[in-house]
Amino acid sequence: MILAETLLFSLSLIDSGAILFLLVYYIITLSDLECDYLNAQECCDKLNYWLLPKYIAHSFVSFLLLLHGQVILFLLNLPMFIWLTFEYFTIPRGNLGAYDPAEIHNRGQLKKHMRDVMIYIGHYLIFFFIYLYCFILALLKGDPIQRSADDQIVTEI
Repeated sequence: MILAETLLFSLSLIDSGAILFLLVYYIITLSDLECDYLNAQECCDKLNYWLLPKYIAHSFVSFLLLLHGQVILFLLNLPMFIWLTFEYFTIPRGNLGAYDPAEIHNRGQLKKHMRDVMIYIGHYLIFFFIYLYCFILALLKGDPIQRSADDQIVTEI
């Protein structure tokens, strides 16, 4: 074990919380584009800027889970890791990024991107609570109060 379980799950919690905030930013930006508060160039620049940090953050948590031996959580995170890798490395030639201003209004791309962000939010929200549960379990694993003797008063923890 490289890290204590408490530290591992606290980092995972912070990471998934940060990604959740980033995805809310994605929804706000895509909604602004849909309502014409932003033009396509500004919107796509803002969204493409955060594509790599989102991928790195998810890769970091996946790598930590694998390194720590949390195989089940790693395998549950693996499909999203594969999808983010696919999304990042299969950007068509000539596009500025995964969000391209020339194509975002074509063929329902805006609705597709909004649907993808909602799926990401669902995934990260579920895993946020899974990490929170695992964090609480890791905190409670060690019994700080000696409960073996009922008549003994504990003065040190």
